[in-house]
Amino acid sequence: MTDDVFVEVEATQRNRYGEDICGDAFKTLRIADEGRVIAVLSDGLGHGVKASILSLMTATMALKYTAKDADIVRTAEVIMDALPVCQVRKISYATFTVVDIFPDGATRVVEMDNPPAILLRDGKAVPMEYEEVASPRYNDRVIRVYDLTMRPGDRLIFTSDGITQAGLGSERMRLGWRIKGCQEYVEEIVARDPSISARSLSQQILGQALRQEPFQRAYDDMTAAVIYFRRPRRAIVLTGPPYAAHRDKEFAEMLAEFPGRKIICGGTTANIVSRELGRAIRDTLRGGGSSDIPPAAAMDGVDLVTEGILTLTRLARLLERDDPPREKNPASQLYDILLESDSIEFVVGARINEAHQDPNLPIDLEIRRNIIKRICKVLEEKYLKETRMSVF
Repeated sequence: MTDDVFVEVEATQRNRYGEDICGDAFKTLRIADEGRVIAVLSDGLGHGVKASILSLMTATMALKYTAKDADIVRTAEVIMDALPVCQVRKISYATFTVVDIFPDGATRVVEMDNPPAILLRDGKAVPMEYEEVASPRYNDRVIRVYDLTMRPGDRLIFTSDGITQAGLGSERMRLGWRIKGCQEYVEEIVARDPSISARSLSQQILGQALRQEPFQRAYDDMTAAVIYFRRPRRAIVLTGPPYAAHRDKEFAEMLAEFPGRKIICGGTTANIVSRELGRAIRDTLRGGGSSDIPPAAAMDGVDLVTEGILTLTRLARLLERDDPPREKNPASQLYDILLESDSIEFVVGARINEAHQDPNLPIDLEIRRNIIKRICKVLEEKYLKETRMSVF
């Protein structure tokens, strides 16, 4: 993406009630050297493990062939040929939606049997023109192709039919929520909160769909995906003291002048910033802490002040696992801030912390660097964030 535009991609899923695995698959890819973002949503036939296999195979192949600019019809044929046949229904079946976004905003959406995507512009859903194509070998599988140009502020919403068919057959909603209900709800949410993140919007769409179901139990696998084309949200994380003590003031001013959210990880780091900027550190139980994660502190002009290595290690684990954190502590607070940001800069101080070990054995520094590298890797690959690490 260009420096002033970022593509935020998020999806929220819910398994069908009683199933341990989701039959929908959502995969993403950011091609850094092309400035390109690809997202795929697939819905496998049925539920549970079989549906998961079908959707995961479909999403993986669709992502791979789209990245290679393969022909749409040929891609669909390869996918259909490769899918295993259901022994009960004697068919191989999985739907998909592919969104391919280029740096200039040029976007192609390819849909096969998923609910139509919604383009939200200036808070209102706008119609999108499309072309229909079909394979001679699978002429019952019509593919819709949309070509459009995304603008800053645009949102693209696409779902599996578990969302649009929520409540289907119930006394209150016999025809289900439908795409119209989803569209009206999204317009209402964005009107109330014009800057709502893709992550929060996808969560709210799924939550509202669940409220249409009897007892709020998902009758089908549900996935709500949102792409938000907007100005980037930035964050900076300072951890560890600078290698040269005479650069402490420069180090602290880097944080003060940063145009975005600001986090300090580490007591020594916080003391340096406090001294150089003349800002007091206030003890607080904000975030709760836990037996192994010390509580956060507070400082004027800083969004979060935490302990160092323990908190960063817990953050890495939270980012790597599939479920959002349920505990409330500084690591989960940091997790939320980073996922709400798009471009994240990590500044790692290179001075040895003599309170931790022999200064001739810089284990603490290597641990810190490795944890930050680990965090950057998962933020880039799993969450499509832009990250940068510098040693100070």
